[in-house]
Amino acid sequence: MTDSSSSTAPAGGKPAAAPKPPNPVFKMMGLPNIRFKLPSRNWMIFLTITGSLTSAIVYDRREKRRAQQKWCDLVAHLANEPLEVNQMRRKLTVYLAAPPGDGLRIARDHFKEYVKPILTAAALDYNVIEGRREGEVRAGAAEHIRKIRRKAGEQTTVVEEPSVETVVLEAREKIGVTDEPGPKGDLVIGRHTWKEYVRGLHEGWLGPLDPPLAPVEEAVAVPEGAEETMKDIATGDQPSPSPTDTQETPETKPDEANNGQVTKLEDIKVDDTKTEEPKAEQEEKEKPSKPTGPKPAYITTADYPTAQLPSTIPQSLDSSIPIEFPHILGFTNTPIRMYRYFNQRHLAESIGRDVASIVLASDARPYRNETLGFDSELSGASIDATPSSSPDDSSAELPHGNHELQTVLAKEEKEWHKSIYNPIDEDRERVWINDIALDSRISSRMKHSLLSAEDEARSQRIAEQKEYILGEERPVPVSFWRSMWINYGYGEDDETIRRKPILGNIDGEDDA
Repeated sequence: MTDSSSSTAPAGGKPAAAPKPPNPVFKMMGLPNIRFKLPSRNWMIFLTITGSLTSAIVYDRREKRRAQQKWCDLVAHLANEPLEVNQMRRKLTVYLAAPPGDGLRIARDHFKEYVKPILTAAALDYNVIEGRREGEVRAGAAEHIRKIRRKAGEQTTVVEEPSVETVVLEAREKIGVTDEPGPKGDLVIGRHTWKEYVRGLHEGWLGPLDPPLAPVEEAVAVPEGAEETMKDIATGDQPSPSPTDTQETPETKPDEANNGQVTKLEDIKVDDTKTEEPKAEQEEKEKPSKPTGPKPAYITTADYPTAQLPSTIPQSLDSSIPIEFPHILGFTNTPIRMYRYFNQRHLAESIGRDVASIVLASDARPYRNETLGFDSELSGASIDATPSSSPDDSSAELPHGNHELQTVLAKEEKEWHKSIYNPIDEDRERVWINDIALDSRISSRMKHSLLSAEDEARSQRIAEQKEYILGEERPVPVSFWRSMWINYGYGEDDETIRRKPILGNIDGEDDA
């Protein structure tokens, strides 16, 4: 018999190395023998992929917070400016609509994530006009302008119903509360909202103050002799038989169910009792149904040249700024959505600059006419259809695609869901897919907010940590471990310690 030990020996004749004994400390603690070694091939692949994705997300979110903090610090000095006791904070108007093919929640999240932090840092008030369906923002913007025109004293037959907003405004006027002096502005989020905003702006200033009349239903032609028959039925009299009637006598009629037998009308019993409907159902039928869609337009785009410009319109409208809203749906567009998910820092930088420009309101320019060149400034005389026309000439009209107002954020239309292009009811508005119609009297008064060169340079210094909020010094940076101790331990930061009151010897005893 061969020795069992020789069977385990390698081919070279050397015995195999004995395994390393486990650490006695681990053995006493009941832990297994932990041996440090490189992970396997599968684990290396898994850790590489997850680590790369995690690092990309962490880096993007950190840079996104830095970009947002830079623009917040740029406008934060407005929150520290003194305000009179009888003044209300400057208010901006935000236009928000559900993107094509999706709901309003995604638009609200976009506003809260990129726009609202900067407005909050500047302590500005804002009014939001939302739209869940196509046409609601257009109706809201036009009604907002019509209220301004009615308040300015234009004649109208519309009697506004009292609301909470009107009651509050009247109460503020009685006690002498006014708005903070300063320029206002409009924030328009997305290309679809921009189209409705421009349409509502034209409708509000060019359209009438009175709503359009409801369409009159066409009268149905009544044949000759039918009017007298209807009167007899209404009074309860039986109409006289005509010679062209059937040969049966008026007292009898054939009964098909009785195999053609003749049944007298006297034998047929008619139940005159009427079933009474419940009062609740009758009231529901009597109540007019409320319109579910947006209000109809007061004016069409074809009526812009012939519309009269109201005398209450200012020479320059409030500045506006279009905000990017990239939104794409579909499984095949997953790579594009992933790329945007890992590059939110660029979107935060672009939106932050636009929002800061309208918050600071330091500079603005008219929207350009691309037919005159990209760098040419837009003026009232340069955009008229005829050289001799003035900005208030009603015959001035702009062709499609030649103005900056018509091409702003145009790249977003390529990513809209295809469902909005499906044929629908002709009575429904198609503001999103229709071209933007402009009138020179309105477009010449619109302005685009800009960030001044001084504010742009200061934002760069804030990003490089060379400057801080105006009138304040940058706080000393706190280490990571100390911030963790302050937030989750028992430590206190320097600001909290500085605000603590210093109490003397309240017992009146001298120190020994």
